[in-house]
Amino acid sequence: MAIFSRIYNYFSSDLAIDLGTANTLVYAKGKGVVIREPSIVAVEKHTGKIQAVGSVAKEMLGKTPANIVAIRPMKDGVIADFEITEKMLEYFIRKTRGGGHFLKPRIVIGVPSEITQVERRAVKDAALRARASEVFLIEQAMASAIGAELPITEAGGNMIVDIGGGTTDVAVISLSGIVISKSIRTASNEMDEAIIQYIKKKYNLLIGERTSEQIKIEIGSAYPLDENLEMEIKGRDLSHGIPKTITINDAEIREALEGVVHAIVEAVKNTLEKTPPELSADIVDRGIILSGGGSLLRNLDKRLREETSLPVFISDDPLSSVVLGAGKILDNLELLRKVGQNY
Repeated sequence: MAIFSRIYNYFSSDLAIDLGTANTLVYAKGKGVVIREPSIVAVEKHTGKIQAVGSVAKEMLGKTPANIVAIRPMKDGVIADFEITEKMLEYFIRKTRGGGHFLKPRIVIGVPSEITQVERRAVKDAALRARASEVFLIEQAMASAIGAELPITEAGGNMIVDIGGGTTDVAVISLSGIVISKSIRTASNEMDEAIIQYIKKKYNLLIGERTSEQIKIEIGSAYPLDENLEMEIKGRDLSHGIPKTITINDAEIREALEGVVHAIVEAVKNTLEKTPPELSADIVDRGIILSGGGSLLRNLDKRLREETSLPVFISDDPLSSVVLGAGKILDNLELLRKVGQNY
């Protein structure tokens, strides 16, 4: 009880963080979402000095000189580079607080449901070393469901599919607990990589991460569109080593993304197969809720509707669902007791 009463004090210091593979979002209690930036850090190779973090560092991707490298310290929803993650967290925490609080913040962080105890410990340690006083972890699917305002405390089945940068988390929630869940390390980043490999194989053209992401956003889809889309892209011709421009269409990118989309659909279907009958009946009525940046892929909801024969809806603010849910937990001591994990 002492831990939770301390969490409740000094509310102005509390933060919720969605430490994502692609983006990091920070929610400050009483202020809402105050940071929404890419999880990228630009580092000087020889000295280890941080040159840029977040949006500025993303602008450097693929454009840095030999002595500077742009690093994504998170991979597949977990920490790949502990030291850089710690520095990134410290930067975001300092930016959030602006030097206005002398108290170390209490922090709630969303994590994938199937990460190991070692990976959970790494997340907590990175936050503590970045000047957090206490760290509570919450599974991303649960945070996303709370952020999407699903009635998770009721005795009824709520199904959430959170498609982030590095992981897709699928869960059925009832009575403030996760009844069945599945987490796969296939999500938005794999979509970008699939597009890179497709363009390379079909056109012998090499494109970068930023171009691939733009293709996904502008003409990517999971199910045939009502209107055909085309896009002109630029890259390096691997045969001649010179810049080249080509035009691609939505059908090609849909083909490129099929493997990733199929994996996400199968994760949803596998979770449904393991769901208790009474909760399955609730999902028939309430449908499946999609959240996370990957849920914005055109017609992914239609594809899931076709494959499962269930209603499928996209949450009101899919990019912020996890951090908004974690933020709501800061305001609800009783809910924190039920779903937060302190290590």
